Amino acid sequence: MADTISTNKFVELTYRIVDKSNGEVIEQVEDPLGYVQGDNTLLFNQVTKELEGRSVGDEVEILLTAEEAFGPKIQELIFTDDINNVPLEYRYIGATVTMQNDKGGTKDFIVSNIEDGKLTIDGNHPLAGKDIIFYVEVLSIRDATADEIIEGGSIE
Repeated sequence: MADTISTNKFVELTYRIVDKSNGEVIEQVEDPLGYVQGDNTLLFNQVTKELEGRSVGDEVEILLTAEEAFGPKIQELIFTDDINNVPLEYRYIGATVTMQNDKGGTKDFIVSNIEDGKLTIDGNHPLAGKDIIFYVEVLSIRDATADEIIEGGSIE
């Protein structure tokens, strides 16, 4: 009998993530990703739940709502200022700006828009507020080693 995905099985898979609203491929992993089922540090909980009981060769489509994936877009994490108030090294789309709060905590913001002399930074994850679809192909399943169980995935 073929192995199926269950707790403490080492699973290799490939996947692609698609924005449900427009079909755009957001991320694609063609080199096998290895993880240990039951350790959810690499994949969303909903994805590992859907993979439970699957076999090698299975192709699984998993819809994750914004709430299940990266959460809703939080408007309080979006700031716009006059571009002249922003240092030159941050004046391009995609620049990462690390901000520090009064307690010393830091958060990365991304320059998301420059228009009409204004620059906008966004502290939300780029996929916040988006429903996404995971397309997963199961490539291999085997018993995980003790070290892999401790690490939650490949130890190479």
